[in-house]
Amino acid sequence: MAVDSALSSPLGPPACEKDAKALQFIEEMTRNADSVQEKVLAEILSRNAETEYLKRYQLGGATDRDTFKSKVPVVTYEDIQPEIQRIANGDGSPILSAHPISEFLTSSGTSAGERKLMPTIKEELDRRQLLYSLLMPVMNLYVPGLDKGKALSFLFVKSETKTPGGLVARPVLTSYYKSEQFKTRPYDPYNVYTSPDEAILCADSFQSMYTQMLCGLYERQQVLRLGAVFASGLLRAIRFLQLNWQQLAHDIRTGTLNPKITDPSVKKCMTRFLKPDPELAEFIAEECSKDNWEGIITRIWPKTKYLDVIVTGAMAQYIPTLDYYSGGLPKACTMYASSECYFGLNLNPMTKPSEVSYTIMPNMAYFEFLPHDSSSTGLTRDSPPKLVDLADVEVGKEYELVITTYAGLCRYRVGDILRVTGFHNSAPQFHFVRRKNVLLSIDSDKTDEAELQKAVENASKLLQNFNTSVVEYTSFADTKTIPGHYVIYWELLVKDPANSPSDDVLNQCCLAMEESLNSVYRQGRVACDSIGPLEIRVVKSGTFEELMDYAISRGASINQYKVPRCVSFTPIMELLDARVVSAHFSPALPHWTPERKTAVSLR
Repeated sequence: MAVDSALSSPLGPPACEKDAKALQFIEEMTRNADSVQEKVLAEILSRNAETEYLKRYQLGGATDRDTFKSKVPVVTYEDIQPEIQRIANGDGSPILSAHPISEFLTSSGTSAGERKLMPTIKEELDRRQLLYSLLMPVMNLYVPGLDKGKALSFLFVKSETKTPGGLVARPVLTSYYKSEQFKTRPYDPYNVYTSPDEAILCADSFQSMYTQMLCGLYERQQVLRLGAVFASGLLRAIRFLQLNWQQLAHDIRTGTLNPKITDPSVKKCMTRFLKPDPELAEFIAEECSKDNWEGIITRIWPKTKYLDVIVTGAMAQYIPTLDYYSGGLPKACTMYASSECYFGLNLNPMTKPSEVSYTIMPNMAYFEFLPHDSSSTGLTRDSPPKLVDLADVEVGKEYELVITTYAGLCRYRVGDILRVTGFHNSAPQFHFVRRKNVLLSIDSDKTDEAELQKAVENASKLLQNFNTSVVEYTSFADTKTIPGHYVIYWELLVKDPANSPSDDVLNQCCLAMEESLNSVYRQGRVACDSIGPLEIRVVKSGTFEELMDYAISRGASINQYKVPRCVSFTPIMELLDARVVSAHFSPALPHWTPERKTAVSLR
């Protein structure tokens, strides 16, 4: 299709006129980043001027940056928790936002062990949809012909609750998939899924995964890109295929549907796909019955051009496994977003994962940046920190992201640490470094040092009857298993060897640790099957002294040495594993229930 030359973009030649307009929009926003930001802040402050929160700081109707920065404090979730709780409990007055809060988006971050609740308003769906609409026009610059096939994307909804005041609380992607914007999205030849909406919207994770995989197998020759939101999710799909290929092949051979699929809307939509195909069934059985699954993705879906999956931050640990199953296919990380706000997109999506940078779109919210080296000094309302505007960040420096959103978050610390890698026009580009204070992560779970310490303390109480205590511990996220799982190394002091704790007691210690971890972790274990049973590896006495000796031999100060609570350096892992005397796993699932009233625990 010929594209009007007036709509061409400096990013590259667009695939079609619709793409040209999207690329032109990116150029306009990034060329004028600072003025767009100024306008966004003025808009937010103007519309929310009469909210209880902003009136508290006596802006006097001012909408300029200087007044805003001098009067409104930088906050964390805990600072605004009382306001969040009032909204959740049914207070409909304009507390944070002049527009009604339409629902809460549940963050994968936690407060006091429970998911954080992020307020949102209806128009935010349009803002998120706008960012989604920019992704494929950028991808089409790098991968031609994506309109000639489909995407096998494993997309899922998760459970939702209602707060005491009746507002829905659910993950941001669940909110999007259940929205009218998603359900009534216009046909786009560059963005067609093999998965029917009914399968994506099925709340039962087994039925959803099974039917999405079945459709993906039927349409294997049309699949041009394969993905999930996170790398862990895609690997879970591969593991699912390993466990269920025989039943899937049976359904394809006979044109019938697994009796475990009981959801009426899913059963009805699958009649469009089901037909006997003995040749395809034989092919799948032949490939999947082999011991070697290296390159299985390109063997089954031979036209796959890339994996559409997030492999930055904690997800980078899955890259070697993805390379094994995909034969080293490129991995595209297309966007940067959270429950609080959608931030930006990757304008060079086919770059190596270690070099991924996201361009912040200045129309999404008002962005400020806290220099990371100062973020540990403690922020008080009396001495506000010096934050940097979007257009003024410096290449090479690290910052913590601070946002002010249309939905009423003001100068809110997101907790993401970003490093500036460059600029596209006047909009900075950032490499995601890590989540602040996160020690362990397998999927969307985030466990910090304080949570891990508390879990170890609670579990070690089971050792008291055996006159045994935990001398030292460390941990790592083992992603070689699918799903991945937490591994905790314990060095024990057993004062009475004749009465040492049994294997069963140590297994119960694993479960006690899991019961102590946050609700996002427990949901991953119970409802999503995205995290495997926690493992405790008991190491020989003196192991942690050897660990210290090793660190000192590499230049650590003996006076300042602290046992790392999480390890990933291969020689240290080898040292620990060489001294393991026994390994123990959680024997059951921890407690988790979706019926829990999210806001009650906010007190």
